[in-house]
Amino acid sequence: MGVTEDLADALAIDVIKAMDVMGDEELVNEVALLMGATSQTAEEAFLTAVRVRRSNIKAREFLMQKLKKFKAEQEAKQKTDE
Repeated sequence: MGVTEDLADALAIDVIKAMDVMGDEELVNEVALLMGATSQTAEEAFLTAVRVRRSNIKAREFLMQKLKKFKAEQEAKQKTDE
């Protein structure tokens, strides 16, 4: 990635972590607004990085739940087969 994307991604990681700690869903918007005042390119890269990372987090959570359910069903099936 280029400098803009690298910096935006690093900031996105930090903002997502801070947002989780503080429970402040508006933090992303506040940071983006601040960035947009000086660089629309940086703001767009930041928002893209946040969306991609949050999407990835949700997809991984979904996958973990599906696997957990599958394993539980398999264990229940084994118990009934015994």
